[in-house]
Amino acid sequence: MEATEARRAVAAAMSTASELDLAVDDAIVLSDSNRLVIRMTPCDIVARVTPMTHFASAEREVELVRRLAQLDSPVAALEARVEPRVFVHDGFKIALWAYFEPVQSRMLPPAEYAQALARLHAGLRRIEVTTPHFMDRVAATQRDVASRDVTPDLADTDRALLANTLRDLGRSIVNRRGAEQLLHGEPHPGNILNTKNGPLFIDFENTARGPVEYDLAWVPSEVSRHYPDADKDLVGECRGVVLAIVAAHRWSLNDQHPSGRESGVAFLRVLREGPPWPALDDVVW
Repeated sequence: MEATEARRAVAAAMSTASELDLAVDDAIVLSDSNRLVIRMTPCDIVARVTPMTHFASAEREVELVRRLAQLDSPVAALEARVEPRVFVHDGFKIALWAYFEPVQSRMLPPAEYAQALARLHAGLRRIEVTTPHFMDRVAATQRDVASRDVTPDLADTDRALLANTLRDLGRSIVNRRGAEQLLHGEPHPGNILNTKNGPLFIDFENTARGPVEYDLAWVPSEVSRHYPDADKDLVGECRGVVLAIVAAHRWSLNDQHPSGRESGVAFLRVLREGPPWPALDDVVW
C-alpha cells in the first residue's frame, strides 16, 4: 500500500480492535502488498486489512477458513475472542486472526510441508463454495498482458512470450481433463507458517477450483516430490503457467511486490529458456 493508505489501514485495524474491547497499544506490520497484515499487541491478534476495492472477497476467505478449522485442517484460525466475520472501518475490510508464534529453531521439512498440503486438500474436498476456476486467473492475466495500460513497460517480444505461454499451457492443462477440486490457490512458502502447532496455511484470497497439481506448482520442487500420487507432467505444465502469472504481475504498473522489476526480468528469462519449468523458489535474481 502507499504510505498514506497504510497508515490509515493500521489506524482502522487498531480502532476496530479497541471497539471490540481488545487491548491495543502497538501494531507491527508483518506484510505490506495489496493488503496490510499487522500484529497488534498486547492483545496478540493479526489483522488483515483490505481496501474495499480489492478484487478478493474477504468474507469468502473468513467463511472458508472458519469451516476448514472445524474440519481440523492445517489453517491459521480466526481470532476466537471476536465474532468470526469481516469488520468495515474507514473504507477498509478487516479480518481478525489468531497470532501463532513461528518456530525459529528449524526449517519446515519438505515431507511435512507436503503432508500438511495433502491434509488441506482433503479438507477442501469436503467444502462446497462458489469460487473461480484457476483458468479464470489465467484469463485475467492474459488481459493484463494484452493491455499496454496495465503492463506498459513490457517489450513486444516479452508480451508475446507471456501471451503464448499462458495460451498454450492453459489449453494443454485443460485438455488433460484431470480431477479437479477446491484449492488454496497460492500455497507457496510465504503462505505457510511453521508453528509449534505444526504447519498452518494462511492467505486464502486466491482460492480457486482446479487440479491439485496447480497448487503444487506454487511449492518448492522437493515438496511436490513428497506429495502423494501427483501427476509430475501436469505439475510441470502448471509451473510454466504460474511462472507466467508471476512474471506478468511483476510487470504490472501497480505491482507492489518488494522484489519489483528485478524479479520480473528473472521470470521472463526462465520462461525464454523453456521447459522443464523450475519451481518458483528456484528462480534467482
